[in-house]
Amino acid sequence: MKLTKKGHACVRLEREGRTLVIDPGAFSEADAAAGADALLVTHEHPDHFDEGRLRAALDAAPGVELWAPGSVAGALSAAYPGRVHAVGDGDTFTAAGFAVEAHGELHAVIHPDLPRIANVGFVVDGSVFHPGDALTVPGRPVETLLLPVHAPWSKFSEVVDYIRAVAPERAFAVHDGLLSDTGLLVYGRNLGPQGPGIGSAAYARLSPGESVSL
Repeated sequence: MKLTKKGHACVRLEREGRTLVIDPGAFSEADAAAGADALLVTHEHPDHFDEGRLRAALDAAPGVELWAPGSVAGALSAAYPGRVHAVGDGDTFTAAGFAVEAHGELHAVIHPDLPRIANVGFVVDGSVFHPGDALTVPGRPVETLLLPVHAPWSKFSEVVDYIRAVAPERAFAVHDGLLSDTGLLVYGRNLGPQGPGIGSAAYARLSPGESVSL
């Protein structure tokens, strides 16, 4: 499987000529969803859910399908009958040939005075986990964790404890669109050997457009 980091929280997964795109939101590149065979969206916040980009991808090819929580699916299902699917915790499905499991129910708490929304993380092919905006522990082994390193709802100690709890072989940074170059260096140092330790996981950040083979 080939993993390509896109802007902020978006990633592309490719295998055997098929492409799955997760969270092509407004902080990602304008063409982040282009060429996708299937789309996954974790929740409705605009840095993960850009309706115009999803519609463009769905319009581009009649075989493209989308899986997302009900709040996202409801915005698009009428226009694309049979191609937009609402999913929740515990659901399993196949998207563009990838086996997908849905894990988690709610977005992390930003502030107690703000209502929480639905958030679903996705395990792809039993090996790659994108949690969206939550620190959901999937309750099953995963080799690769797409780690939300920085957000209004998290602090560094929670990020460290989260990697330790999931215990992947490797963690790649996502949700990094609000960090400056200096901030990225600080997070890289603190999640590396100079930091408090993240168990046996190896941490790395891919620049937007950079790819690795898993």
